[in-house]
Amino acid sequence: MLNSNIKTVRNDMKTLVKDAQELFREASHTTGEKAEELRARGLVMLDTAMEKAQEVQAAAIEKGKAAAHTTDEFVHDHPWKAVGIAAGVGLIVGMLISRR
Repeated sequence: MLNSNIKTVRNDMKTLVKDAQELFREASHTTGEKAEELRARGLVMLDTAMEKAQEVQAAAIEKGKAAAHTTDEFVHDHPWKAVGIAAGVGLIVGMLISRR
């Protein structure tokens, strides 16, 4: 679910940035009141993109904290299982590295 949200926000961000860039290009070629309007719209788009990025970042931080808390509880409740899992993962990583 988080991955789909990240992909959606990433696509939204790309679209917003492209739209804002186009508005700024158009604004650079025009003058007067229309240029100010285009610049203002571009800034609003960039602000929206920043807000979405901050929302995704906050969600990722929360998920990371939850995963760390769950892992910490598991290690405290089952220390020998955690040691066995860590040894197994280390063995697999070592075997994969030695193949190269």
